[in-house]
Amino acid sequence: MTAPLKIAIAGLGTVGAGTLKLLDEQAELLALRAGRRLQVTAVSARNRNLDRGVEISGFQWFDDAVEMARSAEANAVVELIGGSDGAAKAVCEAAFESGRHVVTANKALLAHHGTDLAAKAEAAGVSLTYEAAVAGGIPVIRALREGLAGNRITRLHGILNGTCNYILTTMRETGRDFDDVLAEAQQLGYAEADPTFDIEGVDAAHKLALLSSVAFGSRVDFDGVYTEGISKIAAMDIQYAEELGYRIKLLGIAEMNHEGIHQRVHPAMVPADAPIAAVEGVFNGVVTEGDFVGTTVLEGRGAGAGPTASAVAADLVDIACGRHAPTFGVPAATLSATPSLPMDRHTGPYYVRLMVIDKPGVFADIAATLRDAEISFESVLQRSREPGGVVPVVLTTHETSEAAMQRALAAIEAIEAVREPPHMIRIERG
Repeated sequence: MTAPLKIAIAGLGTVGAGTLKLLDEQAELLALRAGRRLQVTAVSARNRNLDRGVEISGFQWFDDAVEMARSAEANAVVELIGGSDGAAKAVCEAAFESGRHVVTANKALLAHHGTDLAAKAEAAGVSLTYEAAVAGGIPVIRALREGLAGNRITRLHGILNGTCNYILTTMRETGRDFDDVLAEAQQLGYAEADPTFDIEGVDAAHKLALLSSVAFGSRVDFDGVYTEGISKIAAMDIQYAEELGYRIKLLGIAEMNHEGIHQRVHPAMVPADAPIAAVEGVFNGVVTEGDFVGTTVLEGRGAGAGPTASAVAADLVDIACGRHAPTFGVPAATLSATPSLPMDRHTGPYYVRLMVIDKPGVFADIAATLRDAEISFESVLQRSREPGGVVPVVLTTHETSEAAMQRALAAIEAIEAVREPPHMIRIERG
């Protein structure tokens, strides 16, 4: 067996501690699969004395993670600090300058600086790998970059945030409201104390930007991702979705056409029998469409110490074996500058829920507004009857443009009898 792969780990939070645990408990298995031992030599974190449930006394300690990346006895640096700039970025750059490979779970860093960091890694002749940054234990980066290398990917979509999927699943199963389920998710540890990045779609958008780059061979363009979260989804919307044969999911969707790339994260109604509809709870799922392979579906745990550490270990085994692939599937210099298309270019069917005063002529006004926007109905639901009271009216439309729908919604909101801003959810084929 050849000399061990020596590893320095920056960041000893949940994932860092989980990675140390996995590398210790699976040491013999990993050595067999890598053809050499994976040996941690150095670690760095903010607090040396914190009890993390793993032994670190045998490793060289660095107070400064950047200095560790420069000078530790290591062939590879594992960056688990987090954040889109600051120490995380400096650690990666210092590692490249010192000729060391980098493994990271940092989707925010790569979403903002991925193209530049990939070029720096290539110039240094080292790997930048990040299987753990997207969908946790699901090997989706490896699948796109290697397993599906013989295909042109035309579309991918997926559930990329387990917190949101847990919330939407629990709302559907219990009929409870968003705020109530979010509070429960925080108590269970599925949601952060400040859940904004999760529930407003930012976390999923970071991941989608990376998937788009690998799938389409394009530069990472986080700013081109349309992002909308789930905080406005009401329990009644989930009930109506069920009645119409759909389930509501927060989806990340990327599509390539002759004009550019659509990248969008938003709540979507998907047919209840679609593969992605069956991905429930804290699980993630990714569906890809390739020209030769057709549709593939990957599902698994998208977060947590174990699944994320599993992905980190997989990248370390590749490095130990000498397996090297460009960060985003093709050399950084050849990543295309394909434009990200604006959201108003999207077309598709829509679900709209209106809260209106139940009186004669209201529906005629709504129908006239949609007619003027050249939008046609597919279905209409109005079960409640409270003359003079506020009742829900639910519409689904045939395919139309986002721009037309937004104009129509603005006009509908101006109708006197419409008492709340319209609630709109896009319908996807799943």
